[in-house]
Amino acid sequence: MINKGGDIIMTHSDLQAEIEQLDIAERILLAEEIWNSIAVEQERVGVTQAQKNELDRRLEHYRESPDEGCSWDEAKKRIRSPK
Repeated sequence: MINKGGDIIMTHSDLQAEIEQLDIAERILLAEEIWNSIAVEQERVGVTQAQKNELDRRLEHYRESPDEGCSWDEAKKRIRSPK
């Protein structure tokens, strides 16, 4: 696709098709580059007050009942086990 300024613009499906043509090693490198670019900008992504409030609520609940709940390994096992 070409915009009014004559620049070539890729659609999401065009980009996906290009990515799928890369070999696995190239896709891994691309994923790393994308992840690193996100990490550099992560400080710009703010946490909303509602998210902060929810984190505070969960932390307080944990402090009141530290033995309640289960480990991540136990949770994964329960999630993955057939019902």
